[in-house]
Amino acid sequence: MKTIKAIIIAVLIWMVGVSFFTLSYYLPVLEDLELQANLTLAIILIPTIWLGTHVYYKWSGPMHGLKAGVIIVMTLIMMDALFTVPYFIMPYGGSYQEFFGAASFWLIAMECQLVIYLYWGSKIKNKQS
Repeated sequence: MKTIKAIIIAVLIWMVGVSFFTLSYYLPVLEDLELQANLTLAIILIPTIWLGTHVYYKWSGPMHGLKAGVIIVMTLIMMDALFTVPYFIMPYGGSYQEFFGAASFWLIAMECQLVIYLYWGSKIKNKQS
């Protein structure tokens, strides 16, 4: 049941991330809109994941931060593979290879894992001991 709850939280995080990523294209600040969208996503994901992780732990109880992070990050990757790439990337000439081969994708994935682990370490780990 804890895994299902982590997946639900991940889908909500994905929805927020895709919304901000997409909206950033409509509010140009930088000349490089792809860089702007990735920066927007990287920034907005920190509080979004922190809040999502908070809700997850309130809702489901203890799970090691690395395990929760892997479940959430893998769900985010699956959502990208199933929805982001075919509906938001490919219509504009992108591909799975470009999307998943970009360093920014993997940096953001590591950021997600790190935020979840840091939340667990700062808020949950001591309570479990």
